[in-house]
Amino acid sequence: MQIVKLRIDGQDIEAPKGASLLDAALTAGIYIPHLCHHPNLPPINACGLCIVQIDGIGIPIASCSARVEQGMKVTTRTEKIDHLRKLALELMLSGHPQDCGTCNKYLNCELQSLKQYLTINDLKVRTRPKPFPIVRENPLFIHDFSRCVLCGRCVRACHELRGAGVLFYKKRGRECYIGTVSDLPLAEAGCIFCGACAEVCPTGAIMDKEELVRGRNRRSALVPCRSACPAEIDVPRFIRFIREKDFASAIAVIREKVPFPGVLGHVCNRPCETVCRRSLVNQPISIRDLKRYVAGQDERGMWERKTNKPSTGKKVAIVGAGPAGLTAAYCLSYQGHAVTVFESLPSVGGMMRYGIPEYRLPRNVLDREIACIGKMGVVFAVNARVESLDSLFENRFDAVLLAIGTHNGQKLPVEGANSHGVLTGIEFLQNINLGNAVSVGRRVVVIGGGNVAMDCARTAKRLGAEHVHVACVEDGAAMRADPEEIEEGLAEGILIHPSKSLTRILSSNGKVISTEFLDVESFAFDENQDLQLETVENSQQIIEADTVIFAIGQTPELPQGFCLDMRINRLIETDSYSFQTSREGVFAAGDAVSGKGSLIDAIASGRKAAMAIDSYLEGSGIIDEKLAPVSEPCHWMGPGKGFASMSRCSLHDMNDASAAEESRRCLQCDLRLKIATVKTWSNY
Repeated sequence: MQIVKLRIDGQDIEAPKGASLLDAALTAGIYIPHLCHHPNLPPINACGLCIVQIDGIGIPIASCSARVEQGMKVTTRTEKIDHLRKLALELMLSGHPQDCGTCNKYLNCELQSLKQYLTINDLKVRTRPKPFPIVRENPLFIHDFSRCVLCGRCVRACHELRGAGVLFYKKRGRECYIGTVSDLPLAEAGCIFCGACAEVCPTGAIMDKEELVRGRNRRSALVPCRSACPAEIDVPRFIRFIREKDFASAIAVIREKVPFPGVLGHVCNRPCETVCRRSLVNQPISIRDLKRYVAGQDERGMWERKTNKPSTGKKVAIVGAGPAGLTAAYCLSYQGHAVTVFESLPSVGGMMRYGIPEYRLPRNVLDREIACIGKMGVVFAVNARVESLDSLFENRFDAVLLAIGTHNGQKLPVEGANSHGVLTGIEFLQNINLGNAVSVGRRVVVIGGGNVAMDCARTAKRLGAEHVHVACVEDGAAMRADPEEIEEGLAEGILIHPSKSLTRILSSNGKVISTEFLDVESFAFDENQDLQLETVENSQQIIEADTVIFAIGQTPELPQGFCLDMRINRLIETDSYSFQTSREGVFAAGDAVSGKGSLIDAIASGRKAAMAIDSYLEGSGIIDEKLAPVSEPCHWMGPGKGFASMSRCSLHDMNDASAAEESRRCLQCDLRLKIATVKTWSNY
């Protein structure tokens, strides 16, 4: 690359030959005012603000279109240039609201910065508001044509950066404006909702709806699926590889963060989908189903790419082989530490194996992914209950992670709770998954409104129960169970009774015969997470039962020999940053720390704990695996005819065609973060 030398305002600078004079100046930290120019768009020399004086040329010229030359001498401000710039800006502001400080932009309005630079306080040109209403009906964005100065950035971004070709210069009477063909709504006009127009707009004429960005940082507001994932999986990148039919790389994106893509593909609670911006167009992307699909496409590809770091000579003991413990083992082994996982039950998997029914999580999927962790050198010790932490340190372990989960089920303190036929959800599901014979009779009542409650109810149906009821204090809309689980449960004949409080369990000769409930008027949890209820008087209802299953919460089963500080709710006390317990070298993660949560929360907790342990063992604390190819995504998305109407895939098990179709529905929100941020005068 040839470099030329030039002088701007008496300052000697260097720039690549062929670069625009404007870009060369801005790169050197010399501000030249501009508006139509944007680093990601070709110059059009339309705003008249970036004019400069070049020695040897009689008139000011636009610096965005001028090319640097060897020995060039440039002056950016003269009395004449300032006069011409003020005139150009005043003409642009003639139809712009004088009070334009209400934009919900992430950056200062570029117009305001230009007014300050040029010391424009009062307009000499009379303001004539544009006769256009604010358009709020489109998904994601607001169009306020009164703020538009016709710089053309949005049109060029739509056509030349993204290739959608939706926005055009238009005219209505005497007024020019930016709009779609026949002024159609964006969805009907073929918009791909990429947000490039809003990103490059310098005035807030096109901007994100306030409720989507208020109180959030730029990255989480624009790419919420990635920010909402507790494990921080790069969802847009994952979907992009699917669209390219590179399934091994798609699965590698997930495994850069977690070792369980197939498990998540079956049972993740999908926090990413609840915030997916596509849902504001019609329906969210089926991210979980895409994970399940790609997990079945790649048996060995990712693992052949993965190599542990050199051995550190350090040993880590992990107590508990559930999602948190296994994730930590996966990460720590990668960092070069020798990891042994101790599990009190006969097989590895924790709640994934013993708490989730097989009809939801096929065991071959779980076994395959656990086996991959074993191939990394992790040692599994099953039927190995740890009663003392001292014994682990005596065996020369340098650090211990407690990931023991919450295997103690809870019952409500009501009359009859200890009758024969009253179970906790965890013991019920664990017995089923251990292969023990379990009889529930014809009539089953499950207490609780979460996924465990629905798992118990649907499992009871599969055991032959004819009448299965689920009763919870929440109203139907507030039930914590996955809506899909509720819907499938209802289809199987399960009856759900929302806003009900169990008052007692009736028995005969010590055996359950029925349950009594009152209607719930309101409920809340106090500072100790104890339930506070208000019920409706004289609203008693009786439901007959042979078996009652409590699925209302779980606590850790912590051996007394551990001698650790506990919180008031019987969870392990840890430092929220270091994950350390009250004992040196002992860490804790997962449900035993946070209480019963989601699978992805436990996985994320295990990963963060592994980072903390690595730091404790004098490692970097950075677990930054690069398994998928690193490449710059293409900014060109192409025309979007029919894009907005593409419906969410309804197939539970995707095939090649449906996965490809679903991946094409993605808005590729992360591409917006690739658009350069324009620096205003105040940044120089």
